[in-house]
Amino acid sequence: MSDLKIGVVEDELVIARTILSTLDELGYTHCGPAINYTEALEMLENDRPDLLLLDIQLAGRKDGFDVAEQLNETYKLPFIFLTANSDIETIDRAKKVKPHAYIVKPFTKEELYAAIEIAFYNFTASQARHQNLTKQEKPASYHAKNFMFVKDGYVFRKIFFDELLYLESEANYVLLHLASQKKVMVRSTINDFMEQLEPQRFLRIHRRFSVNSHFIDDIFPSELSVHGTKLPIGKSYREELLRALGIRVDG
Repeated sequence: MSDLKIGVVEDELVIARTILSTLDELGYTHCGPAINYTEALEMLENDRPDLLLLDIQLAGRKDGFDVAEQLNETYKLPFIFLTANSDIETIDRAKKVKPHAYIVKPFTKEELYAAIEIAFYNFTASQARHQNLTKQEKPASYHAKNFMFVKDGYVFRKIFFDELLYLESEANYVLLHLASQKKVMVRSTINDFMEQLEPQRFLRIHRRFSVNSHFIDDIFPSELSVHGTKLPIGKSYREELLRALGIRVDG
């Protein structure tokens, strides 16, 4: 089943528990529930879901439309409205924030599954088309000389290449491991992120890992050591890795 992490924003806890149980049955991981605007933003920052199930009516002054505006402005995350309201006024308001799906309660497990899968597929396809059109702009980060900036929540963080040990793919994110032992998580695939780095310096060694060749200590038959950390070498990557490092293996 999918590796998607689904965030739930729902202020009626009985309904929230039902949604979480349904997500378990469908094989998704999940976070929440958040019951108001503030908790929703905290969940987005701390748990980093891939898609949000968002109730329109929430506890407090701000509602699901306010959360949706933040998603569109800051997080660029797909979301699905869950609501008991299907009146013209509510739907007209929903159109303005462009949800990726709109489900009227009550709904079935099958309806929820279809909405999640189609919404996320359409979102990622749209992102891919946008990246192809603006590939030269490289909007996810800006790099020059010996550093780059990456978006981490609200902040653009400066990452020095001399501090970046290796990349680790985590579903729809890339975890940057730094020499300071700090980690920065960036919303991207490892393939897309690699396009922003120097290909001679950052080498792919596994479907989940890319390493800074300046920090490789030792190379073993099926793994290598980077700054004291051992990482696996995928069979399909080993030959290209050795070639890039100028290593000849006889026999």
